[in-house]
Amino acid sequence: MMQEDSLIQYKLIVLYMLNRAAFPITKAQVADFILEQEYTDFLTLQQVFAELGNADMVNAKTVRNRTHLEITDEGRQTLSFFEKRLSKVTREKIDDFFRNNELEMRNEVSVSSDYYKATSGEFEVHLTAFEKKVKLVDITMSVPDEGTAAAICDNWQKKNQTVYQSLVNLLF
Repeated sequence: MMQEDSLIQYKLIVLYMLNRAAFPITKAQVADFILEQEYTDFLTLQQVFAELGNADMVNAKTVRNRTHLEITDEGRQTLSFFEKRLSKVTREKIDDFFRNNELEMRNEVSVSSDYYKATSGEFEVHLTAFEKKVKLVDITMSVPDEGTAAAICDNWQKKNQTVYQSLVNLLF
């Protein structure tokens, strides 16, 4: 019974975090907070993510090596019924975490990149950047090999603001 109560607490923490975020956050961002606070261990947290997904309380979308999480209407409804079971101290820690890290977290998920092998044999790289759900940049380009595609995706994460600013300067 005690382990089940703990799992419920961890699920409520995840739901509260996802509800608190005004943007999709990554599984890693949620895990960083929960593991840093030493609420539970990595394996138990993976069980929590799986159970929330199976119960349709959380949607997960994986792009390259990141899994983005969003709370569903079912998750919001469940949280509204049980949020009071989450201690005020825990809610305050989560709120402080978002106050201190929101800009960095938002930047991390507002930029995405992916690639795939095209029918032509080349690789297509798809790069996007959003700000407040408005798409700022959406670039698709062909490259000769997978290594180049992967490197472009990695560099997009690091240099997207410079690329965007260069495009604006060149085109306006």
